[in-house]
Amino acid sequence: MKTNKPAVSWISIAVAVASAIGIAFIPEYRLWFLAVLLLNIAISIVFRKSYHKEALVICRLLVGGLFIFSSFTKGVDPLGTKYKMLDYFAAYHIEWLNSLALVLAVLMILAEFLVGICLVTNVCPHIAVIGGAILMLFFTITTLFDALFDVVPDCGCFGTAVKMSNWQTFYKNLVIDAVLLPLILNFKALKNRLTWRGQVLIGFVYAILFTGFEIYNYRHLPLVDFMSWKVGKQMKQTSDQEQQIYLMFKNKETGKTQEYLSPNYPWNDSVWMSQWEFVDQRVVGGADYLGFSALDQDGDEVTEMILSTEDLLMFTSHDMSAITEKEWDKIKSLTELAEKNGYYVVWVTATPQDRVAEYQEFYPFVSEVYYGDELEIKTIVRFNPGVILLDDGLVVDKWSAIDFDKASRSLASRDKRPASN
Repeated sequence: MKTNKPAVSWISIAVAVASAIGIAFIPEYRLWFLAVLLLNIAISIVFRKSYHKEALVICRLLVGGLFIFSSFTKGVDPLGTKYKMLDYFAAYHIEWLNSLALVLAVLMILAEFLVGICLVTNVCPHIAVIGGAILMLFFTITTLFDALFDVVPDCGCFGTAVKMSNWQTFYKNLVIDAVLLPLILNFKALKNRLTWRGQVLIGFVYAILFTGFEIYNYRHLPLVDFMSWKVGKQMKQTSDQEQQIYLMFKNKETGKTQEYLSPNYPWNDSVWMSQWEFVDQRVVGGADYLGFSALDQDGDEVTEMILSTEDLLMFTSHDMSAITEKEWDKIKSLTELAEKNGYYVVWVTATPQDRVAEYQEFYPFVSEVYYGDELEIKTIVRFNPGVILLDDGLVVDKWSAIDFDKASRSLASRDKRPASN
């Protein structure tokens, strides 16, 4: 009597999908899901020959779809992935790779996309499975270390689109491993009728198109903005209850963490800021936290003023030393045009005050400067420098330095609201 072995493949896929849903919505049962996933992986190995063609197609589409989604959420914001890589380099004390962070980010995201799109379209399936196996081995080990030792608070696996805890991220990778494993074990069953040369040509076209997509998002800001300061969003929060914001910082050398009640931390001490990095925040009371707090040179809070001002043009720069002379020229032109047309111009930067004073001597048009956390500033406008147009807390538009000419044209043609009496 023959057993229905193919049913095992469908059960295995269903268990993996159910585990993924459970991990996302019932995190308190993560240990049970871990046990189920490990058992599922063991069953996949034992019954590896039971996966018939249709089941392998489902596995290929599921894994490929996840890789495409992951690569898109990061590819739409390659600078965000670069910043996350810098966090990892600092955590593992390999800062000598910092200069390559952007290139490595672009290549890693491209590799994810190629694995995903090739699996979904069944182009070069053997190479795609090998690439997926290598990537998942790396991701699984990395996220396990994150979960065990809290190396980096958020791995950024889905960019800023989906936030997951380190343990959830690790379990998510185990789910992908469980669905990818049958493809690895049935490697020879994956075939494509196209010639090898034709498949490589298609893969090359995929790579060119997606690389262009990444470069565009790097130069002109994300096509799809998953961050808080997206165009059209009202950032001004109102609440009768007093809000307290606690900021968590980590020492780059020792890994020690320290929590401060904002703004009572040494934000204007350049030595301290070079030794500590912001990692997280929590909010007690009040409205939802914006992920942004600006202080003047005396340490007084000016966030409410910024978000209550009409027709405000705010330049952002987490590091003024990275601004080129060509960009300074664009900033000067944009500032003069904005002020001529009645816009209120300010800066928010993470650059220390003494350094800002030096820049103001060379660039006197940088007059009104406020100070914020580097990580928070990076979430407002990804590019350094950038500019954002606010109107009473509403995000009207924002531009990277490359598009400052577009910003000038937009400001010149925009009909502002009448001045209030």
